[in-house]
Amino acid sequence: MAVGTHLPRADPKDQVCQRTQFPTSAKSQKPWLKKAPEFPILEKQNWLIHLHYIRKDYEACKAVIREQLQETQGLCEYAIYVQALIFRLEGNIQESLELFQTCAVLSPQCADNLKQVARSLFLLGKHKAAIEVYNEAAKLNQKDWEICHNLGVCYIYLKQFNKAQDQLHNALHLNQHDLTYIMLGKIHLLEGDLDKAIKIYKKAVEFSPENTELLTTLGLLYLQLGIYQKAFEHLGNALTYDPTNYKAILAAGSMMQTHGDFDVALTKYRVVACAVSESPPLWNNIGMCFFGKKKYVAAISCLKRANYLAPFDWKILYNLGLVHLTMQQYASAFHFLSAAISFQPRMGELYMLLAVALTNLEDTENARRAYAEAVRLDNVSAIDSVCHRCNPLVNLNYAVLLYNQGEKGGALAQYQEMEKKVNLLKDRSSLECDSEMVEMAQKLGAALQVGEALVWTKPVKDPKSKHRTTSTSKAASVQQPLGSNQALGQAMSSAAAFRKLPSGAEGTPLLTKLPSLPLEPEPTEQACPPEASAQIREK
Repeated sequence: MAVGTHLPRADPKDQVCQRTQFPTSAKSQKPWLKKAPEFPILEKQNWLIHLHYIRKDYEACKAVIREQLQETQGLCEYAIYVQALIFRLEGNIQESLELFQTCAVLSPQCADNLKQVARSLFLLGKHKAAIEVYNEAAKLNQKDWEICHNLGVCYIYLKQFNKAQDQLHNALHLNQHDLTYIMLGKIHLLEGDLDKAIKIYKKAVEFSPENTELLTTLGLLYLQLGIYQKAFEHLGNALTYDPTNYKAILAAGSMMQTHGDFDVALTKYRVVACAVSESPPLWNNIGMCFFGKKKYVAAISCLKRANYLAPFDWKILYNLGLVHLTMQQYASAFHFLSAAISFQPRMGELYMLLAVALTNLEDTENARRAYAEAVRLDNVSAIDSVCHRCNPLVNLNYAVLLYNQGEKGGALAQYQEMEKKVNLLKDRSSLECDSEMVEMAQKLGAALQVGEALVWTKPVKDPKSKHRTTSTSKAASVQQPLGSNQALGQAMSSAAAFRKLPSGAEGTPLLTKLPSLPLEPEPTEQACPPEASAQIREK
């Protein structure tokens, strides 16, 4: 090239093009050839399993699980876990337990697997084993309120109420939940401490004021104690939040029925019948409404239906015996009252009505035995007034029987015991004397020459004139009300007391038994809270 000549300047774009056309080295090609990392084979279909499970498409879910387990040689923990949940939903509790134990072996540090093992043991009735597993889970997660709650439920079934209360209080300390309050309140009800139960439910209502179950239960407790104003208030609040809450409607109808407004109560019960037509308390209360209206055949028909739905409910049998006594069908009354005593042997009023039936069946010896047992149980009830209220009519009817048998000394002793009970009830401001009971007591007092009893304030027109005849005429004048009007008058008030008890969920069993009735939430349903997104709480 000659000196001094100038070459034309190259265009920069051409230089760029030329540079891009050069072949690249192998090192510069490697980063561009890399692919996105693949999911591990153990977990690649977990999303599909979860999708089918939450859609409740269990057949498709099980098909995917089988495919996943075949590919992973049974080592996919999530597939085994969901398979166990499906088995539990289908009622195969033992199979679900074995699968959850497999999950616990694959992941021993996972508290959720141990919780599910314990839950399966709980559903199998192995409460002690469930407690051991829950304690192991608590070591892995000490701040899990669900573990404390479930431990409390297990201790309830073992009747270790002190430990159950401690665990439930720990659960409330970690996190407050309605279910924990409900179970804690039921412990106090099982112990017969209504005051503490009311305090717990009041705290629960403060925490969750729109929970209709809490409001209804609290209203029922006030109803049982005879505090009708507060009962009506809480039941009304429950109906405000849920106008179709059949438990609250049933309780409200029971209050109206207790006060003798049978037509309005029946109107309420028609609403309940649309929601739960097969409820034993409903048909029992309907039957007792007809009984109050003196439609005895309709009452027996409704009570027989209630007895068909709940053949082991002593209260329904009690009312059936009562109605048959009213209709003077003493053999049938004896049948139902005997059955009621087999289920509730600690209620004196049942023995009293049985004695009335035996008296009319002319079995005086067994009638006296029944009265003696009724008096003994009623004296216990007078001391322990939480379970039952002492009933002066037991002593009154027994006194009438003894007087008719010519035993004036024994009749006088029973009459005096009746007066003591009346005074005791007056002091408690819970005396509701039936007019027939007052009249009979005055007649008997005059026949026994006791004089005017201070506890009876209702005057009687010339009471002594009716008893100036021989002892035979005295027996005739006193015995007739015993077999017909008098005993049944008290039984009517007893039935009214019964109407108050089943008006909520299922009546007295909510307060005297572990919650196990059809309309009451089961501890097996309440033991665990709503689970994570990959799990669904079983009902």
